[in-house]
Amino acid sequence: MRSPQSEKANLLLLGIAFILIGLNLRPILASVGPLLPSIQEDISLSFTLASMLTLLPVLAMGLGCFAGFSIAKRLGFNTVMTGSLILLIIATAMRFWAMDASWLICSALLAGVGIALIQTIMPAMIKLNFGERVPLMMGLYVTAIMGGAALAASSAPFIGMNLGWRAGLGHWTWLGVVALALWLMVKHKAVLANQTTEQTVPLSFWRFRRSWLLAIFFALGTSCYVCVLAWLAPYAVELGYSQTQSGLVLGFLTSMEVIAGLVFPWLASKSTDRRAIIALLCLLQLIGFMGLALAPQVSLFLWAGLAGLGIGGIFPLGLIVTMDHQQNPMLAGKLTAFVQGVGYTIAAISPWIAGLIRDNFNSFNSAWLLLGGISLMAWILSWQFNPQGYARQYQVTRCVS
Repeated sequence: MRSPQSEKANLLLLGIAFILIGLNLRPILASVGPLLPSIQEDISLSFTLASMLTLLPVLAMGLGCFAGFSIAKRLGFNTVMTGSLILLIIATAMRFWAMDASWLICSALLAGVGIALIQTIMPAMIKLNFGERVPLMMGLYVTAIMGGAALAASSAPFIGMNLGWRAGLGHWTWLGVVALALWLMVKHKAVLANQTTEQTVPLSFWRFRRSWLLAIFFALGTSCYVCVLAWLAPYAVELGYSQTQSGLVLGFLTSMEVIAGLVFPWLASKSTDRRAIIALLCLLQLIGFMGLALAPQVSLFLWAGLAGLGIGGIFPLGLIVTMDHQQNPMLAGKLTAFVQGVGYTIAAISPWIAGLIRDNFNSFNSAWLLLGGISLMAWILSWQFNPQGYARQYQVTRCVS
């Protein structure tokens, strides 16, 4: 029997491994935007085609949420986590030798598969292993995801300036190797047995209007997130910023996302009604995007920071509100998987639409205005998230899936 000190040490190591894994889930997306001008100078890559480097991984995240639990039941959580990390490492390393757009796109798709599977199984693994510490661990994990984006966006231009854009994209291979090494050391400490076979009365979430409302809300917030990852840095370059400065703008935005991801869920925990906090976050997004489109000369850092605060808070709040709808942990996890699956799949097309707008109008301004409209739509949808009505949303039709 393990001592309490041994249990704490095991949880600490497992927690560090989960945080390192989270850090690896966004650099392959966030490192592209600041280096896009250098990439376009070297290989033929339109803005529409460049959008595929964000679209394909995000689309894979959505589709992976539908299949992740089934794959984990067949292969085991340990095997899926290990294999997904290996896929992500291979995809990132491929960029050291990228010779054309098809090579970059293939690496993006491969990375998306790995990211999708990790994001699908990680909440269940955290819930199984951390007990009453789940909120803390989930907060650290989500913060690590956004922190990885901030790190990549800020440092990729410096790496690219000294070693070339391929190194700026592929450098994150080493972070993946460290995460994999630590995971292989601690994976035997994780609780994994039969977590996907717990018997509950399952719901067919496809059949409920509220499931789709939650998924659309998540899709709107995620669309804003992936669009700024893809296009904020290229927009800054078009305004006259250097690649290094554009990377810092994106890094500042993602840093604000990290802060928001820690602060706003804590504020929302003070009440079961999250609508006031969501309204504030949507307002921050709206002001930020309007500023980017209409008054970028005032301060790109100011508008990016406001948008980042809104985006960084909306992401965890969307998941929290979703979890609020189900008291049973397994049903809550499956509803969250459904919401993320639909949400990521819808949001995947947003960078492509923004890239298409840029290619046809020679400006990102219309794309920022569109994202401002999306922020307003998310605020309107959130009016329906009254916790007093959650219990009624899934009582009408129950069926065995």
